[in-house]
Amino acid sequence: MEYENITEFILLGLFSNEDAKATCSVIFSLCYLAILSGNLAVLLTIRGSHLGEQPMYFFLSYLSFMDVCFTSTVAPKLIIDLLVQWKTISFSGCMSQMFYAHFFGATEIFILVAMAYDRYVAICRPLHYMVIMSRRVCYILVMASVIGAFAHSLMQVLIIIQLPFCGPNQIDHYFCDVFPLLKLACMDTGLLKIIIVTTTGVLSILTFVALVISYIIILFTLRTHSSEGRRKALSTCGSHITVVFMFFLPLIFTYVPMADSVSDDKVFALFYTMIAPLFNPLIYTLRNTDMKNAMRKVWGPKKLFEKN
Repeated sequence: MEYENITEFILLGLFSNEDAKATCSVIFSLCYLAILSGNLAVLLTIRGSHLGEQPMYFFLSYLSFMDVCFTSTVAPKLIIDLLVQWKTISFSGCMSQMFYAHFFGATEIFILVAMAYDRYVAICRPLHYMVIMSRRVCYILVMASVIGAFAHSLMQVLIIIQLPFCGPNQIDHYFCDVFPLLKLACMDTGLLKIIIVTTTGVLSILTFVALVISYIIILFTLRTHSSEGRRKALSTCGSHITVVFMFFLPLIFTYVPMADSVSDDKVFALFYTMIAPLFNPLIYTLRNTDMKNAMRKVWGPKKLFEKN
């Protein structure tokens, strides 16, 4: 049987309440500006100070960059679609959005793993820290994150691009993602759903569990440290753990579906595409003395910060 593939999709958006769309567009616009300014401030602070020499902040600068890129694949389209009546996206545009969303999101996951490994080495093997976490190793970990994310994203696109889409063409989501697109395919996609849950969902769970276990080991090791060293390490690890939970839990609920509920998927997706990138700069700076001191030096004027 031959199918006539559709050439564009209609995004139904986050919700259908027309009265609230203009207000939400303003709110999401402000959130997007806060995400851009906050993460770019962290990135430029690290690059413009001595903090960039430390592996932890080296990874944090890339995490902030990924936050900006990840949100930028979704937020502008979401904001515009809240203001217009006809929310279309071409087939190629849809595939591109899905590829970049998965690419930047997966890179962020791998960088969070690298940051957890960095803290593990720093606290559990402090005497060998500078040797193990050399600048060369840091670059290798970032490159491995990018390559792994590229392979993951390419696999998602190759799964979807081969499917026949003959209508309807309405995606019940605010951006192009795998599960909403599978629902529109003109064929049985049960096996493909299992493959995606196995690769993306189970991988997310295993990564999350591995990160939690690594931080449990770190916290257990901290018992032998001095009170000052324990306080500083707990502050850093606490920030990492908070970010891991904010990013991974909604991701797991999205890609390990407990029920066939797209509306819940949209809410969960909002957490890891908008809310987590919005709070990450605050989480990493408010309790971090090194970051606050670096921001004073980079952004000045110093007297203004000293008064505050």
